[in-house]
Amino acid sequence: MNVETVMRELELLGKERTKKIYVSNGAHEPLFGVATGEMKPIAKKIKLNQPLAEELYNTGNYDAMYFAGVIADPKAMTEADFDRWIDAAYFYMVSDYVVAVTLAETDIAEQVADKWIHSGEELKMSAGWSCYCWLLGNRRDSEFDESKLAAMLERVKNTIHDAPERTKYAMNNFIYTVGVSYLPLHDKAVETAEAVGPVEVERNKRLIASDRIQKEVEKGRIGFKRKYVRC
Repeated sequence: MNVETVMRELELLGKERTKKIYVSNGAHEPLFGVATGEMKPIAKKIKLNQPLAEELYNTGNYDAMYFAGVIADPKAMTEADFDRWIDAAYFYMVSDYVVAVTLAETDIAEQVADKWIHSGEELKMSAGWSCYCWLLGNRRDSEFDESKLAAMLERVKNTIHDAPERTKYAMNNFIYTVGVSYLPLHDKAVETAEAVGPVEVERNKRLIASDRIQKEVEKGRIGFKRKYVRC
């Protein structure tokens, strides 16, 4: 399949209701409004195809950018490729659920995520923290440096309330993910969540990591790992 064929198929799958939901979250034209589950039959036909993924991502169409992440070959991507993708990610559903997810399947994930976290740019920081969430939820605890993650929890505790909006969401999710998916620092994550307290975000919402972690404790889900990063 070529880029024109994929774009036609995506357009046929678009729904106005889904499009409105995406727009309310920050997407803008061009987009079709395709539910992610509807993309699976096309993805099964294509499997991994990095050249096609690049063409689709470069369209700037949100649905095509998302689908690019589904068929991308992460191991064929370089740090420069990921920097190019994050530069084109114009809202969090691309930065955190396309770019960060794809990055999490590579051997360079931590070094790129670390650079983004320290960039001072909202969506890069959000993608960096989100990448760690995807990593922690999938990889074995033994693959991580405990002291590094502990220092990252301290960084979150000291800076989250002054962070940009979307970065707050990702940092809060990092506390939660460490508390649920990384057993060596479960207790420290709980302490961090309690120290941070409610995090104020847009529309008078409050993010409370401690409540989310406690719910997972009650369900017996501490130590949870996903089998795959991308579905």
